[in-house]
Amino acid sequence: MANPRSVAYDDLESLVGQEVGVSDWHVIDQDRVNLFADATGDHQWIHVDVDKATKAMGGTIAHGFLTLSLLPWLGAEVMRVTGTTRGINYGSDKVRFTNMVPVGSKVRLKQKCLAVEEKAGGKQMRMEATIEIEGKDRPALVAETLTVLYA
Repeated sequence: MANPRSVAYDDLESLVGQEVGVSDWHVIDQDRVNLFADATGDHQWIHVDVDKATKAMGGTIAHGFLTLSLLPWLGAEVMRVTGTTRGINYGSDKVRFTNMVPVGSKVRLKQKCLAVEEKAGGKQMRMEATIEIEGKDRPALVAETLTVLYA
């Protein structure tokens, strides 16, 4: 696992405009895709029918929403905020699925801090999240995520 950057709650504003860090690479395998399909009920053949997808397009691809769902896991490898009592996912803006993730490929998260603002008695962080695919120029996903942290 990556060594996450440690940042104190009181120092969050110092991150604005900076790349915060990058996670390790992780393989997206067919078992993960199948489990996600079972959890969401999305069993479209491009994700779960290996034979048909291989014949039609070279192999199965991960769900876009599976890629999005990796953000908390991969984000924990990028940064840890100390001095907090809790953090709440406040949502995402401008989510774009910009490239397919072929099953068997590796992905990682790169994060940049766009803003830190006072919100509901805590601090709201706006992060640019980019999920990159190893060996590809175009990322799988680009989104702005919102998290509210409380001291």
